[in-house]
Amino acid sequence: MTDALNRCRLVLIAPPGLSPDDLERKLRQALEGGDVASLILPAYDLHETAFQDLAERLAPVAQAAGVAVVMAGDTRIAARVKADGVHVDEGKAALADAIDRLQDKMMVGAGGVKTRDDALELGETRPDYMFFGRFGYDNTPEPHPRNLNLAEWWAEMIEIPCIVLGGSEVESVEAAAETGAEFVALSAAVFADGLDPREQVARANSLLDQKAPRFED
Repeated sequence: MTDALNRCRLVLIAPPGLSPDDLERKLRQALEGGDVASLILPAYDLHETAFQDLAERLAPVAQAAGVAVVMAGDTRIAARVKADGVHVDEGKAALADAIDRLQDKMMVGAGGVKTRDDALELGETRPDYMFFGRFGYDNTPEPHPRNLNLAEWWAEMIEIPCIVLGGSEVESVEAAAETGAEFVALSAAVFADGLDPREQVARANSLLDQKAPRFED
C-alpha cells in the first residue's frame, strides 16, 4: 500500500455473498475507474480452500493493476497466494505474532479497534496501518461516527497510517477524508447490486481530488 498521492486514497474491500465470477467481474470494472491503493480480501465465512481459490483468482487481477492485495484471515493463505499484506483483527497477541513472522516479507495491518485504548495497545506493536471499522458494517450512507472520531484522533496524534471505513454511499469519502486519514475503504458503495463499480471508483476519486485535505510533503 502506497501513499503516492498527497491526499486520502481509496481502498476497496471485497464484499461477502458474491460468486467468484461476479466478484472478479466487478473488481475488474472497479479497477478501471481510477486510483485504488489496495484491495482487502476478508475470508468472511469461506472455508480455507474456497478462500484460497478466491484469492488465487483475484490477487493477480489487482496486482496487475498496481493494487496491493491484503488478506484478512489465514496468514498462511496470504503467503501461498503471494499477497502483499495481511490484516489481523484477533487482538494484540495475534498481531504481534504476525508482525514478528511476516513484516519483513509483507505489510501487516491491524483491525478490531473499538476504543482509543484498543488502538494505542495495538499501535505498540507498530503495524503498517490501523483500520477503523468492521468488514460488512458499511450499511449506512455515512461512516460510523465512532470510526470517524477514532480516525481523526489517530491521524492527528500517531504517525502510523490509518484506514477508515466509509459508508454505503460513495459521497461518504468526503467525511472520511476530512478526518485526516490516509485511506478510506469502500465496499458496498462500489460493489452493491445496481451500481457500476467503474463509475463509483471514478466518482470517489473525483470527490477526493476536489475535497480531500492535502498532506504536507
